[in-house]
Amino acid sequence: MPMVDRRILKSQEAIKNAFVELMSEKNFDEITMQNIADRANVGRRTIYLHYMDKYDLLDKLTEEHINELSDLCELATDMNYIDAELLWFEYFERNYLFFSTMLASKGALYFRSRFLEFVLEELKNEVDIKEEKNHGEDVTLQFFGAAIVGVVEWWFKNGKPYSPQVMAERVGSLLDRNL
Repeated sequence: MPMVDRRILKSQEAIKNAFVELMSEKNFDEITMQNIADRANVGRRTIYLHYMDKYDLLDKLTEEHINELSDLCELATDMNYIDAELLWFEYFERNYLFFSTMLASKGALYFRSRFLEFVLEELKNEVDIKEEKNHGEDVTLQFFGAAIVGVVEWWFKNGKPYSPQVMAERVGSLLDRNL
C-alpha cells in the first residue's frame, strides 16, 4: 500500500473532526460544505478532493467506524461476551464525540440504522438456532440488536454514567445468559 502524504491525512482528519463538531452543534441539513471548510481551516476545494458532498463525508465516516468495529469483532472471536463488549465500549469512549453525536442527537438517523444493521449482522454468528431458547432467530436478532444499540445510545445520552468495564460486564452477562 503506498504511503499517504501526512498533509493529506492531516487535512482529512481536520475535515472529519470539523464535520462531527458541526453535527454536534446543528442539524445535518443546516451544515454546508463552507461551514466544514471554515471549521477545518481548509479550502472547499480541499474537501471536494476527498468527498463528493456532505452525504459522502457522512457515509465514509460511518463506514470507517463500522470497519473499526468489525476489526474489533475479529479480535474478539475467541473472547467471552464481557471481554468482547469491553473492546467495544473502550472504542466508543475513545471516539466519544463521534458516537455521542451520531447516536444521541437527531442529526444522523443514517448512522443509527447502519449501526443497527452492523450489530444484527454480527449477532447472526452468535445466535444458535438449534438451541430451543433461540427458536425464532429473527425475533431474537432484532431484540438483541435493538437492545445493544439502545444501551449504547442511553450510555451516551446520560453522559457515560458507568465505565466501559461496568457496561461490558452488564451487557456481556446479558448476552451470555440469553444467546
